[in-house]
Amino acid sequence: MRTVTVTDTLSGERKALEPREPGKVGIYACGPTTYGPIHIGNARPYVTFLLFGRFLRRLGYEVRVVFNLTDVNDKIYTAAAEEGVPSADWASQMSEAYIHVTDRLGIGRPDSEPRATDSIPQIIELIERLIESGNAYESGGDVYFAVRSFDSYGDLSNRDPDQMDQGEEAGSDELKQDPLDFALWKAQKKGEDTAWPSPWGPGRPGWHIECSAMAESELGLDFEIHGGGSDLVFPHHENEIAQSEAVAPDGAPLARIWMHNGMVQTDQQKMSKSEGNIFDLAHALDTYGPEAVVAYLVSGHYRQPLAFSAEALEESRARVERLRNFLRGESASEEERSASGEEAPEVAKCREAVYEALSDDFNTPKALAAIFDLVTDANKRQLIGAREAVADLLELFGLDSLAHAEAEPDPAALALLADRNAAREAGDYDRADQIRDELLAMGWEVRDEADGARLVPRADAQS
Repeated sequence: MRTVTVTDTLSGERKALEPREPGKVGIYACGPTTYGPIHIGNARPYVTFLLFGRFLRRLGYEVRVVFNLTDVNDKIYTAAAEEGVPSADWASQMSEAYIHVTDRLGIGRPDSEPRATDSIPQIIELIERLIESGNAYESGGDVYFAVRSFDSYGDLSNRDPDQMDQGEEAGSDELKQDPLDFALWKAQKKGEDTAWPSPWGPGRPGWHIECSAMAESELGLDFEIHGGGSDLVFPHHENEIAQSEAVAPDGAPLARIWMHNGMVQTDQQKMSKSEGNIFDLAHALDTYGPEAVVAYLVSGHYRQPLAFSAEALEESRARVERLRNFLRGESASEEERSASGEEAPEVAKCREAVYEALSDDFNTPKALAAIFDLVTDANKRQLIGAREAVADLLELFGLDSLAHAEAEPDPAALALLADRNAAREAGDYDRADQIRDELLAMGWEVRDEADGARLVPRADAQS
């Protein structure tokens, strides 16, 4: 089997993928906190790790990809209170919205998507083990991890623990034995309408312990790849390592490789909900289509920041249309193929270049460049097997839908589109959104473009 290397954040080195069990790979990636609609930056880890798993499957690995959902959190309490709804209802609504919008990317779903609220027993059991081992303590109904009890703390983020700020909420320092310590369990506070019984009283889990419990439950210890955005290195992933490995049998690591994607940035700042430079993923999909969004998210190396702009998405849409137009062209005739007996050397060279690039730290821009080089050559002269190879290779990037002919919308769908346009012109955006959802249910996406709205087949509805 082909050797695959990945840059490991913990060691700072390129490491060969060496599965715990031959031929099997587990990937755990941190999903969103479901307190509001997700932005295009949230979609980068989703696309990166699903497609990395897809590539490993192509190489012959048996792959299990897990993305969690954090559906209990301070931000959820706050957002639910602002909406005037119970926090559990709000978290459920936002979780379903996340699933719906990421479905629209057309690249499939993880093999498992555990939710924190469904994992409370495993979380409590892990906290109990940490207390028994002396790595955690109860204080005022909270439970804290004793950071200085874990000698390797700071290795992932390469930071001095004394210079770290856990970002805990105000008032927690008085309950801690050391300001470095972080919460594993939080006692229920006034205004928090959701809590679970525990040995320490009613409350809820801290953020970090959720992922440790879910990762171990889904994949066991010493699994192959733990992924997420680079903003999670500290404190989230640093704390995951500490609380998991402090009680791991025989010193087993939580994960063999820590793989982090760079942030999507506007004006050189991390894109986040709190900084006000959000670009809603649903809006991006409505405007540019799933293929352009996915192609944009893999246009840069996963470890590097990715500059965001409307111009970047327009350029991505143009590249996608170039590929679509190429795949619409005529393929070599059966007579030509049978006479040759095999695909053109340029095609075979492209295949190897793509596999080599993706095997070398999942270098998607280099792999895509090889595909576009083949397209350029094949547009100049007939290359046996070029279109078939491009269609096959694009499946690795979740862009295989480009090879399918687009169906024409039926009269009923066109009538709904006209109603939707009229509603928008009248300023009735709720009705316009309702019609858009009706069209989605019928298998059509509304694409708002410079020359007007049009209908295209929904990504996950194409055959």
